[in-house]
Amino acid sequence: MRILVTGGAGFLGSNLCERLVKDPENYVYCLDNLQTGSLENVRELMDRPNFEFIEHDIVEPIELNVDQIYNAACPASPPAYQADPVHTLKTSVFGILNMLELARRHDATVLQFSTSEVYGDALVHPQPEIYWGNVNPDGIRSCYDEGKRAAETLCFDYHRQYGVRIKVIRIFNTYGPKMNPKDGRVISNFVNQALRGEDLTVYGDGKQTRSFCYVDDLIEGIVRMMNSPEEITGPVNLGNPGEFTMLELAEEVLGQTRSKSKLVFHALPKDDPKQRRPDISKAKELLGWEPRVPLNEGLAKTIKYYQSLLVRA
Repeated sequence: MRILVTGGAGFLGSNLCERLVKDPENYVYCLDNLQTGSLENVRELMDRPNFEFIEHDIVEPIELNVDQIYNAACPASPPAYQADPVHTLKTSVFGILNMLELARRHDATVLQFSTSEVYGDALVHPQPEIYWGNVNPDGIRSCYDEGKRAAETLCFDYHRQYGVRIKVIRIFNTYGPKMNPKDGRVISNFVNQALRGEDLTVYGDGKQTRSFCYVDDLIEGIVRMMNSPEEITGPVNLGNPGEFTMLELAEEVLGQTRSKSKLVFHALPKDDPKQRRPDISKAKELLGWEPRVPLNEGLAKTIKYYQSLLVRA
């Protein structure tokens, strides 16, 4: 199986590459423009005979003979995707267009990494796939939210119009090793602030909720979705339905790191969702998938990873 992973040097992409190269029958192309990804994430894979890194931006077309395409390329944290919002939107729209055309030429299957952000500041809780969302089309998060929504549209239109095989997953908050400590997401923020003895930055009153899925669980769901029967196109939610407030998360991080850091409160960023929890009924039914790693166990592994980065620094 010849497999292309775009955004392959990023957090999710590198964990996915690591999983895929374990099968010696796979040849994995890891493609990344290194805007937010890091070669360090895939350095241990570089000597594998069935792994190849290609520095490339999927805004521009590329020609590779592949059987499967995992399209994970796009900055995913608010600070990263808001740093260059025009390029973020181009990555979602032009990027998936290029991948769909590549799939069309080579009769490949495309799996699109969509996001829970397509639901926006949801008015339905938990969020099922049939919910169309509550998204601001011209806010500071729109480059990502609307870009991902447009990418889903293109996937389904290529499927209907050209018969391209597609899979669409909507990923909810995920965490674990290889997540950039400076990416601005809440778990990386809390853990690294606690390890450095800094105050933990809580936005709003800390009562907004998120559901956190450990990366190994998510990768298992992604691979199952790619290899599911052709008629399963999605969208399918992948995430952990366990719901925590930011205050509960902060307390868990402080307890595990044994940090004496305090909490400091800042204004809630514009368009930041108040609640986020996936309905994973479809994933259970269609893929036989649900997350296994509880938050306390996944956090312990994540903290260990960040501790190793601080030792090397």
